[in-house]
Amino acid sequence: MKILASILLISLALCCYEADAAACPTFIAESTANLLASESVFRASLSKYGAPPEAVEAKLQVKRCTDKMSLGKRVLFGKVLGEIVLRTCTL
Repeated sequence: MKILASILLISLALCCYEADAAACPTFIAESTANLLASESVFRASLSKYGAPPEAVEAKLQVKRCTDKMSLGKRVLFGKVLGEIVLRTCTL
């Protein structure tokens, strides 16, 4: 759980640096997919970025970690993430 909090904070810092409104919807969609989608769907969503295989595998390792959380906790985590983004990013 500590790694998830760290990744969340780093992601929010990168996403909302200078309140870049264009990045926030994409960030929300990717974060939701990371928390709720299956691994195959998440892998497909990552393919649009053309990232190196090592980066994709790193994201999938985080995905596997979040998949160990109960669905209820993942949904709650997603709601909190959404609230943070809505408060810090101007859409």
